[in-house]
Amino acid sequence: ASTGGFGGFGGGRGGFGGGRGGFGGQHVRIEDLEDLLGGFGGLGDLFGFRAGSRAGPARGADLETELTLSFDQAAEGVTTSVKVRGEAPCSHCGGSGAEPGTAVTTCPTCGGRGMIAQNQGFFSFSQPCPQCGGSGRLVETPCRVCRGTGVETRTRQVKVRIPAGVKDGDILRLRGKGAPGRNGGPPGDLLVRLRVTPSRTFGRKGNDLTLTVPVTYTEAALGTKIEVPTLNGAVKLKIPPGTPSGKTFRVRGKGITPERGRPGDLLVTVQVAVPTRLSKEEKKLLEELAKHETEDVRAHLR
Repeated sequence: ASTGGFGGFGGGRGGFGGGRGGFGGQHVRIEDLEDLLGGFGGLGDLFGFRAGSRAGPARGADLETELTLSFDQAAEGVTTSVKVRGEAPCSHCGGSGAEPGTAVTTCPTCGGRGMIAQNQGFFSFSQPCPQCGGSGRLVETPCRVCRGTGVETRTRQVKVRIPAGVKDGDILRLRGKGAPGRNGGPPGDLLVRLRVTPSRTFGRKGNDLTLTVPVTYTEAALGTKIEVPTLNGAVKLKIPPGTPSGKTFRVRGKGITPERGRPGDLLVTVQVAVPTRLSKEEKKLLEELAKHETEDVRAHLR
């Protein structure tokens, strides 16, 4: 029966054993076998050595921070800045790791790759270059601030543009604004978690704004026009005669206008304000009104 792949592990031709052919006189990289076999058992340990870690370019870490916005800023969008504490390119050497004015050269041992190959019989494996430590370059005079790492921990200001319509808890990803990469790798991202303070005037449901407006008993009964606030100035709202307390009116297009998507509406709920103190004249007028009331508002309960 055919075994496929390497042609079996026995002594015949093409196998791992002592027959002629082996791997055709070629070296096999131990990392390729470990990738193929899922790192089974650690082939480096199996053959009496360990393959070195791959110290090529590495992406920088993502950093996180929080930014507090007012309700209006979240609704309308704003450009601001945020403080970030963490790893950043060295402010003295610009991230090169070399003292300014000194040379940075390509490592002659690995040719700038940061890795060298070692042969063990049929196998070859890679390990970090012993001369450059895996960076692929040689620093003549290390920077006196970062000591050649090209990185320092400091607080920096990062400019951030907040799009209109963001909500509390949203996370903005600023690509390339995180920690610097290693050995020529790209920087990480900055994740900005947004905190939005509540509005004293409006509520929010998606992109719709909600607003509760008090009206008097006579305004609700007779009808009126009132001014209601929006994010960009007041508008007139018609209250028809006989409007019950709790009725909601929709003012289209006066909600939040996101950077992408349909603008929201303003949802205005009227609440009939019942007076807690009455003058003698007001009380007399209401008593007179009560004598003329004909509608039984509790008829449905009988």
